[in-house]
Amino acid sequence: MAQQNVTDAAAAVEPVNVVEQVSSLMDPDKSSQLLQAGMDLLMQYGPKLLAAIVIFYVGKLLSKWLKRLVTRMMNKTHVDPLIVSFTSSIVYMAMMVFVVVATLGQVGIQTTSFIAILGAAGLAIGLALQGSLSNFAAGFLLIIFRPFKVGDVIEAAGVTGKVDDIQIFTTTLKTPDNKTIIVPNAKLSGDNIINYSTQKTRRVDMVVGVSYDADLKQVREILQDIVNKDERVLSDPEPLIVVGELADNSVNFFVRVWVNSADYWNVYFDANEAVKLRMDEAGIGIPYPQRDVHLYEHKAA
Repeated sequence: MAQQNVTDAAAAVEPVNVVEQVSSLMDPDKSSQLLQAGMDLLMQYGPKLLAAIVIFYVGKLLSKWLKRLVTRMMNKTHVDPLIVSFTSSIVYMAMMVFVVVATLGQVGIQTTSFIAILGAAGLAIGLALQGSLSNFAAGFLLIIFRPFKVGDVIEAAGVTGKVDDIQIFTTTLKTPDNKTIIVPNAKLSGDNIINYSTQKTRRVDMVVGVSYDADLKQVREILQDIVNKDERVLSDPEPLIVVGELADNSVNFFVRVWVNSADYWNVYFDANEAVKLRMDEAGIGIPYPQRDVHLYEHKAA
């Protein structure tokens, strides 16, 4: 019975406390204090918040403008569309990171730790993607400076083939026997590149060996006749036929003629065949390395 009385008394007191609290909030003095505090906060942080909004909005507009500017300048120089898209996106994201950091700093948020975290994250990502980043940088340089283009025949990184595709990380080559070779761009940029397609003409170098008892004047006439009858051989620069060396087993003639790059291999193969046929007709031997083996019989004592 006593417990019930205490509960009733507490229930009777609670409404009074609520009323007192409401009354205290409705007190003009406290309301004016809250209003003044709100005004103080607005005066203190309002301009900073407004400046932060302006910085973010203007920064975003500048980022978009800079992205369009980079895209337009790279398109004028006929840069690969893949490079244009990637580079403009990188520029836009970098600008937006700068804008966000500036906005947070204007509001009053300490950005030092935030920048340190970004730097550490960038370092970790760079170390993890070191190989990929080197291939990307090499691909960017290959596309910008263009030491070769699609369709060129090149020799680089220990392989030879026709350039089929140039990507940001790799370059695809096709060999004469129709194999596909995918080479990382870092290997291409870090090695010598021999481009067989940049020049319109190439020189065909041949070495023709004849026996020491052959008539050298007759050999020269035959070689000159082979060169003169091939219409693919250019007259300028003039073909060169000389005795190049007196080797161990033969007298070697150096034949050097200029042809259009597209005719190089056909002229080379046809000339080799013609030389063999004409030398056989003239009875001139083309020696090859020989070895004499002498056997001695040892009698047992």
